Amino acid sequence: MDRRVVITGLGLVTPLGLGTEATWSGLVAGRSGIGPISRFDATDYDSRIAGECLDFQAENWIPKKEIKKMDLFMQFGIAAAQMAWDDAGFERTEENAHRLGVMIGSGIGGLSAIQNQAMVLQSRGPGRISPFFIPMSLINLISGHVAIRFGLQGPNHAVVTACATGTHAIGDAARIIRRGEADGMLAGGAEAANCELAVGGFAAAKALSLRNDAPQQASRPWDRDRDGFVIAEGAGVVFLEEMESAKRRGATLYAEVVGYGMSGDAYHITAPEPHGDGAVRCMQAALQDAGVPADVVDYINAHGTSTPQGDAVETEAIKKVLGAEQAKKVMVSSTKSMTGHLLGAAGGVEAIFTALALHHQIIPPTINLDNPDPLCDLDYVPHTARAAAMTYALSNSFGFGGTNASLLLKRSP
Repeated sequence: MDRRVVITGLGLVTPLGLGTEATWSGLVAGRSGIGPISRFDATDYDSRIAGECLDFQAENWIPKKEIKKMDLFMQFGIAAAQMAWDDAGFERTEENAHRLGVMIGSGIGGLSAIQNQAMVLQSRGPGRISPFFIPMSLINLISGHVAIRFGLQGPNHAVVTACATGTHAIGDAARIIRRGEADGMLAGGAEAANCELAVGGFAAAKALSLRNDAPQQASRPWDRDRDGFVIAEGAGVVFLEEMESAKRRGATLYAEVVGYGMSGDAYHITAPEPHGDGAVRCMQAALQDAGVPADVVDYINAHGTSTPQGDAVETEAIKKVLGAEQAKKVMVSSTKSMTGHLLGAAGGVEAIFTALALHHQIIPPTINLDNPDPLCDLDYVPHTARAAAMTYALSNSFGFGGTNASLLLKRSP
């Protein structure tokens, strides 16, 4: 079977706000969600800035007695899944429960829980470790909790592919529906790694921006003064369903998932292949999956992390896929300039941004692009959102270990 798959529900927890309306309005306005770290005392850390979900209150989404059993990344994922489920308005019945599933992953998962319980072990001994420690740190427990909450008895799975997690999860879930193995899937990614161990670790790897005196200007993809990414937290979850089902019940069709590509660099554990070979093959695979030529692409929501090497490599890859001249006609933006890098949640969040761009025919900007890098010479929609007629859009995610994922979305009439 090769059924058509559409996005009919959206759920967002981001540093720009809770829900689609708050986040999208912030994006279109070009607002930054980056600020000083408040989750711990970062005085002694090289990087002291992050994208934090300050509006999130777990008790608004999860019973209080359950919260202590979950790391924050699970709470974000469950809240985003609830939003997507409610937005889709799909009715679960005893008859269709086994045809509905979940695929929500995370790049790092319960690192805060692991860090904190290790400290308990060191200071107070093994008898004081929380009995909820293991289930609160396991990545697949978002899918488990969500399946239990909604009674979804179909595929129950989780993806763990670093910063490509959310994109892989949506692509894999869409293929499950296309193959006829399910009729509806909640899919995406969640992350809450703004803790001492992660910030210290990424800083030690020289991956983070050190622009501590100007947090809102720190994430600056494509700019020659970029100095690393800004760590962020949140979740992005979509509800995917078979198109004819969505049409019959009059659901909102935000976008159709028409192509999905994957590749591996097989080059380095953290650095991209210098000429973007893996990214090229990944985007080409998404186009081939959809059966469309490269020149149909109107917009690309780029991985665009604000790292010196990554941004230049992705630019080169886009030129190779589209052709040098065509690439300059295509609009490309990095919403990480406003949200920071949500790691395993980035792909889910950015797939939603891409769907909303098609749905509203508005491209969110790349902010902080004040001095373009000569190696980054495409139309990055600097500073200001742009109204544009679009039919096809790509969303890219590339992760540590050389894992790459691209989704090709099409506007639904």
